[in-house]
Amino acid sequence: MTTTPTTVDGVTETRRSARSGLAGLLGAAASGLFGFLLAVVITHGYGPAGAGAFFAAIGVVTVAAAVCTLGAETGLMWALPRRRAGVTGDAARVLPVAMVPPLLVAVLVAVGGALVAGPLAGRLLGPAGRSLLVVTFAAVPVVVAMNLLLAVLRCVRPMRAYVAVQFLLLPVARPVLVGAALLVGGGLLVGLTGWLVPAALALLVCLILVVGPLGVGAGARLRSRPADWSTFWRFALPRAASAAIDAGSMWIGVLLTSALAGSAEAGVFGAVGRYVLAGQLAMQGLRVAVSPQLSRLLGRGERGAAAAVHRQLTTWGLVLSWPVYLLLAVFGPAFLALFGADFADGATAMTVLALAMLVNTGVGNVQSMLLMGGRSGLHLAGALAGLLVTVGLGLVLIPAHGATGAAVAWAAGIVTENLTAATCARLMVGQPLADARMLVAAVVTVGGVGLASVVGLVVAGRGLLGLASSLAALGAICVGLLTFTRVRDGIRATMLQVRGGPPADDPPRLSKGR
Repeated sequence: MTTTPTTVDGVTETRRSARSGLAGLLGAAASGLFGFLLAVVITHGYGPAGAGAFFAAIGVVTVAAAVCTLGAETGLMWALPRRRAGVTGDAARVLPVAMVPPLLVAVLVAVGGALVAGPLAGRLLGPAGRSLLVVTFAAVPVVVAMNLLLAVLRCVRPMRAYVAVQFLLLPVARPVLVGAALLVGGGLLVGLTGWLVPAALALLVCLILVVGPLGVGAGARLRSRPADWSTFWRFALPRAASAAIDAGSMWIGVLLTSALAGSAEAGVFGAVGRYVLAGQLAMQGLRVAVSPQLSRLLGRGERGAAAAVHRQLTTWGLVLSWPVYLLLAVFGPAFLALFGADFADGATAMTVLALAMLVNTGVGNVQSMLLMGGRSGLHLAGALAGLLVTVGLGLVLIPAHGATGAAVAWAAGIVTENLTAATCARLMVGQPLADARMLVAAVVTVGGVGLASVVGLVVAGRGLLGLASSLAALGAICVGLLTFTRVRDGIRATMLQVRGGPPADDPPRLSKGR
């Protein structure tokens, strides 16, 4: 794949990031909607204790798969965009390097996990949880293979292919199959199987989609060179631990809560976590869209263009994510009411985590900046710092405070990790990762949502009616903002970037604006 040279002010690269970012955002919105639907199905179908066991089983497979992947999915995102610019078929040689070790480890974990499922289930899921854990561990190799091929798919196909699998196939199929299991009277085991089956479907789809672009079966050789192994794993191995921490950030809290405070508290914490992760989907969509681009830019030493892309997408993420988290913080009882009255005790946990996520989204995808710049060791340092804070505080707070204690621990870990990563990314790039426009966007967002929240609280408090009133007020504020010429010009400039048209009247401002 050839790359288009950037201009001095980075207009070409920010235009490309705008197009990919929009595709990622649309996919993330769909994923968030169906992810929330899945949480509703689980919480209403199984209650707090059953939902806690379900979420704990998901946590086991998520953390186990992340550990077994050994950081290779990020290694593929880092390596493939650089290799594809070279000899045709050269990228295919990375596949055995990246996939064989993780799959071998995954098989070993699956076998070992099945053998210890009984004692482990007694601590995490209760005496009836052995069958859940056996199925969970058996699925680990499938999930690992799916994660690796999704990374390949993102690099070798247009963004819409990745969105179709990661943000549509998986999140749509899961609530449908889990809901079908409940309708036929299936218990937790049948429901969990319904959650796992879409991973196998996604794996097959990814395999079909990546074979052609990599040239497999059309002359491309899969035989790797010794240098391929050393280069790839020097980058990927430091990522192995941080990948497990990233993927398991919430699920570690669920597992700790289940072990220290019981399945019911774990169910409440898991339900709160679903809302928190849904709010993060905008940043996730932007991250998967822009990671290969950042790898190309940083690989060519174009740090100014990389920083411009980061500022642009961070501003997008801030404007889209902060309203969600501010509303979650204020109207936690209203959101949790959708899961049922048994989950009302999670309101304080919701507020704590929502405020912490303002920091997470406010600094942007600094973790991707570090990883795509080849500094996986620095990323690991930040992730480890966050994990130590989360687990340390969790062991102290969860036994006495349940879901709220788990939320405080996770929130402290989130802030620690993100501030550490932001500092390291700024030092690595040597360019500003924030600017005045980001500050203006943050102030306007907080002011608008804050005003709308006050309206809702005055009208009807923190319940559903208060939330509805706030949303109506927020809609009116957004319409009012459209009366400002500068706001309309900004939207028009962004749409020009997305369509790939010529820069607006002031190209340098476009390139430096976000």
